[in-house]
Amino acid sequence: MRIVVGKGSCGFAAGAGRVYSALENLIDDKSVLSITGCIGMCFLEPIVDIYEGEKLLRRLVKVTENDAENIIIAVKNNDFSLVDNLTISEKDEEFLTKQTRIALRHCGIINPESIDDYTNDNGYKALRKVLTSMSPEDVIEEIKISGLAGRGGAGFPTWFKWNAARNSKGDEKYLICNADEGDPGAFMDRAVIESDPHTLIEGMLIGAYAIGAKEAVVYVRAEYPLAIIRLEKAIKDAEEKGFIGKNILGSAFSCSFRIKAGAGAFVCGEETALIESLEGSRGMPRLKPPFPAEAGYWHKPSNINNVETFANVSWIILNGGKKFSAMGTEDSKGTKVFALTGKIRRGGLVEIPMGKTLRDVIFDIGGGIKNDAKFKAVQMGGPSGGCIPEELLDTVIDYKKLSATGAIMGSGGMVVMSDSTCMVNMAKFFLDFTTKESCGKCVHCRIGTKRMLEILTRITEGKGKDGDIELLEELCLGIKDGALCGLGQTAPNPVLTTLKYFKDEYVSHINEKKCLAKECASLLTYSINPEKCVGCSLCSKKCPTQAISGEIKKTFSIDTEKCIKCGQCKAACRFGAVNVD
Repeated sequence: MRIVVGKGSCGFAAGAGRVYSALENLIDDKSVLSITGCIGMCFLEPIVDIYEGEKLLRRLVKVTENDAENIIIAVKNNDFSLVDNLTISEKDEEFLTKQTRIALRHCGIINPESIDDYTNDNGYKALRKVLTSMSPEDVIEEIKISGLAGRGGAGFPTWFKWNAARNSKGDEKYLICNADEGDPGAFMDRAVIESDPHTLIEGMLIGAYAIGAKEAVVYVRAEYPLAIIRLEKAIKDAEEKGFIGKNILGSAFSCSFRIKAGAGAFVCGEETALIESLEGSRGMPRLKPPFPAEAGYWHKPSNINNVETFANVSWIILNGGKKFSAMGTEDSKGTKVFALTGKIRRGGLVEIPMGKTLRDVIFDIGGGIKNDAKFKAVQMGGPSGGCIPEELLDTVIDYKKLSATGAIMGSGGMVVMSDSTCMVNMAKFFLDFTTKESCGKCVHCRIGTKRMLEILTRITEGKGKDGDIELLEELCLGIKDGALCGLGQTAPNPVLTTLKYFKDEYVSHINEKKCLAKECASLLTYSINPEKCVGCSLCSKKCPTQAISGEIKKTFSIDTEKCIKCGQCKAACRFGAVNVD
């Protein structure tokens, strides 16, 4: 038997490192203990899988180091009754069984630090097929048949970009992977690199062969240290096996690999800003045209795709473009990976065929809203996207249908919100992010987003005034029309969609000075209901400003002048005596 511990970033955060160390200290035969990456069920980490050969016998969830001894005994005696309390439930298993995995096909299954694990599961067979029996034009045609569109957000046809770079004049060309995943709540690319780095490498090698590039670069966020470590090892192992370097697999094709750790600027997700950063300059977008396919890195023909796009490539080459295009909708082919976060019961990575609905993902796979709260909205596409309300839950997931709502597919962030979320405050959160991340090159983005943020801040502080809504709308349209790059052009989307679907919340904040979701502290008043207060003094003990006074077993009261509206009293009260209005 084999004991496999999930050691992705989510697993480590939940304590997988401690679990692994505890198992390692107790186990006699260290060869039966192994690791894997993130399988996507982040809500159940740490996860320990027990295999016999290739058969999964048990999946244990929410494991702690205190469970290690029982796990060892269970494996040794082939008796899993000791770990029945840790075994995943049938309901939670549906999180995976209801998915269709292509980009994530190896994640949480193979050891990301073992090239042999990858090659034993068809790894690098697609590269071998390409180099022995396909021309670059054949490869591009297969990608065209598949209908694969860029998964970084724009959804531009991958084959078209590859073909443009292929046909550009010049012998010096570059293939670049955009792993600068900056959206709040998005972690798809990180998980792929941490869990299956060779899939990225193989997809990039095939892309480099197709366009005629001899150098491949992965631009990855420095905030992803585990991803960088595993990718570095994967590149070294691939070089030793002859998959990277000169005359790969005995062919005339040669390609080197390197990693560039970015400093974490959101704007570097825009391809020309990324190129500027790669060249050692400040990450600021270039005017287009020329496009990178003509003049990109060092003004040479270059192609840029994101991690998820490349993760689909080897599967398409092995299985055929038609099989990929058979999934999805007429306009959006294949599958898409989403990072499901927020007020959701089962958060993690979800890969589904295009054509499923938002309801399918949030309620069928994600299990609905935490604590049986009411669903309010889902933010799609990160700070560049928009909020989609409950009445549009049956929207089909494809590029055109999502765009019609005012949101975008984006890279795949899906932040779920309940009725306790203030949509004005949510719009302010995303505007605060894009304002800080603006490179400052164009006035519309640099100044316009700041003015919008100032208005939203006033509104959430109870200082909104007549005309603020109209002014926000005017600024939104001006920024969309005048900004230089995609960051500025899409920055108003969270405001536009919340104004479109939740205008009543803006009106309430401005006219009535009330936050309907009771989230904006400046608009709240805390008081104690004398009929429910039993005089236990818990609220008083928790108050950081001594704003609550009273005698034991008598009614307590709150001094609104001293109250900082931190909510500690309400959280401490066991009798529901603290009112928030």
